Amino acid sequence: MKRCAVVLWACLSAQFCWADWALDSAASSVQFISVKNATVTEVHHFTQLQGSLDAAGQAQLQIDLASVETGIPIRNERMQKMLFNTAKFATAEVTAQVDVAGLKLRPGEYRDLPLTLSVSLHGISKSLPVTCRVTGLSDGGLSVINRSPVLISAADFGLQAGVQALQAVAKLNSIAAQVPVNVMLVFRPMTQ
Repeated sequence: MKRCAVVLWACLSAQFCWADWALDSAASSVQFISVKNATVTEVHHFTQLQGSLDAAGQAQLQIDLASVETGIPIRNERMQKMLFNTAKFATAEVTAQVDVAGLKLRPGEYRDLPLTLSVSLHGISKSLPVTCRVTGLSDGGLSVINRSPVLISAADFGLQAGVQALQAVAKLNSIAAQVPVNVMLVFRPMTQ
């Protein structure tokens, strides 16, 4: 009887000690869409992400800008150097304050959360509104997607010169100065 009680207590304690979540980078993605010459649309992504959500509701995501993947190695290099200037600005950082009490979700249960993101890119920080759908996972984790794309404007983050440089080197008529960004993030519980 005592042994049963100890095992039950240990199981319950483990479940309720999940006060923090870590980003599962292998199951997560951040994608953005570029448009060149007004008609050619391409989807790109970043391969290196880190993030967490703590018990106080502080969510953070770090994007390694040198990990940009466009499917063309020379374009990856040009974006790293000419657009993002990764030698000086290695990461983009996104933070948000989340009501974790509202995240006690059963597997498959979801909730839409309006959030204000603080986005820091190229040495400039901006607040951007977004609505995220958070879904409970079977392991106590959380899946987070944005319900509609977050629009990132080159002008808002001092990236206009980089866009113009990419346009010139690729001999394009135009590159859209605003890109939609979509995220699919998976956070796994960490035991303490």
